[in-house]
Amino acid sequence: MADSPLRLEPLVSGAERGDTAARDQLFAALYNELHRLAMAQLNRNSGNLTLGATTLLHEAYLDISQRDALAFPDRSRFLAYASRAMRGLIINYVRRRGAIKRGGEMTFADYDSSRVAGGEAARDLEALDAALQELAVLEPALAELVDLKFFCGFSFLEIASLRGVSERTVQREWAKARTLLHRSLT
Repeated sequence: MADSPLRLEPLVSGAERGDTAARDQLFAALYNELHRLAMAQLNRNSGNLTLGATTLLHEAYLDISQRDALAFPDRSRFLAYASRAMRGLIINYVRRRGAIKRGGEMTFADYDSSRVAGGEAARDLEALDAALQELAVLEPALAELVDLKFFCGFSFLEIASLRGVSERTVQREWAKARTLLHRSLT
């Protein structure tokens, strides 16, 4: 894993320049890691989701591949961006399911308490997403750190290695990010 950023560097820079072949090769090279991210995303939000990790990963790839002028200066930023794309897809999926449950398909059913829980989960996800977007405006590096730690599942040591800083620095930044998110959410 230590040498993978070096081999991926030309692909990352090619994808950043808009080279679709480089973007496809980067996706293929990181497929297993991206699949792990998709699984982690779904495990965190496993309440009522019927979405599969492979489906989520491929939807995220389609979303990423259709965007222009994306900037991926390094592997960690690519993974953080992929994680944000997956998080956005999950939020949209939960919203759509909530809309359908509230009459979008006009079906009648007995009261089911799990539907209420699903609504709360959707609101929690939306609140977290809004707080992260607010954090990204105030402190983009901290928002990226949250994506890497919480959504990508990287350890402090892995993040420190990706960023070229000490593990303690990452831990301090994590504490600051959590404090800012907590303030935003309460």
